[in-house]
Parts: sequence; structure tokens; C-alpha cells
Amino acid sequence: MSIIYVLIPIAIIIVALAIVIFFWAVKSNQFEDLDRQGYSILFDDDLPPEEKKLAEQRKKLQQEQDKHGTD
Repeated sequence: MSIIYVLIPIAIIIVALAIVIFFWAVKSNQFEDLDRQGYSILFDDDLPPEEKKLAEQRKKLQQEQDKHGTD
């Protein structure tokens, strides 16, 4: 029974630490871009410079459309 007096404070400390880490992650925008890592396996990294430039332009255009679509 006396182990309860040790385990409960340890559990409270662990939960408090998890909450602090979660709020730190939200504050530092760790959850901002969840799709990038999933899509990274689909795209080839050795594109020619011209195609990379076109892909970046398309990405910017898509982001602008998404931004205006959600407003």
C-alpha cells in the first residue's frame, strides 16, 4: 500500500511533463506541416533545376489558392 504514495506523485510528474512538452511542440509549430514527410517519399529528389523551379512555383501558387480558399 505504501507504494501508492510513491507511484501517484511519479504519475503526476510524468503527466505534467507530457503536457509541457505538448504545449511546447504546439507553440514551436511542430504540427504545422504534417503532410510533407508523407509526400516526400513520392517525389524524386534528382529533378533538373528547371523542373525544381517549376515545382516551387506550382507549390507557391497552390499555397496562395489554399490561403484564399480558407479565408
